[in-house]
Order: sequence, then C-alpha cells, then structure tokens
Amino acid sequence: MPSSRADVATEHASRYLQQLCKHWAHKFPVEFDPTHGKIDLSLGRTVMNADASALHITVSTDDGGSLERLESVVADHIKRFAFREELSFDWKPAPAA
Repeated sequence: MPSSRADVATEHASRYLQQLCKHWAHKFPVEFDPTHGKIDLSLGRTVMNADASALHITVSTDDGGSLERLESVVADHIKRFAFREELSFDWKPAPAA
C-alpha cells in the first residue's frame, strides 16, 4: 500500500488534528483523541499524531495514483484551519509497515 508522511511543525498540532477529524466525521469513519487520529477517506487512510511541536501525518492508499491527491486534500484542509500560520508539508515516502 503506497504511503507517505509529513511532519508539520506547529504548536497547534492537537487542535488541527481534532478539527480535521471532526470536519470529516459526518462523512467518513473517524477515530480520534487529542494526540491521535485516524480517518478512512474514500481516497485512502490518514493517520495523525500530535505532540507539542508538530503534527505527524501518514497517508496511505490502495491506488498509488491517488496518493498525491490524498496528500493535497489533507494538506489543503489543514491549511484552511491554520490560516493564522504558514504550514509546510514536505511529503516523503513512508517506510513499509
């Protein structure tokens, strides 16, 4: 399953994790608490972990051609929540699980 990850530096990681999970909870299966979230989107799965300095995001999909689209959808939504700060998403291939 193709996967990629991004470590996004922010002091508001938990807030963004929870906002994204709540945002998609009406449409997709979602599980979350303040430090961990999992969203099963139609494009693939998004797993997030928050700590005091960053939001760690891993996205994975059954269709390798959809990975870049999933990265973009997740990043664009988080950027909307984080309009007060400039976030950087540097997606890298995730190690195989």
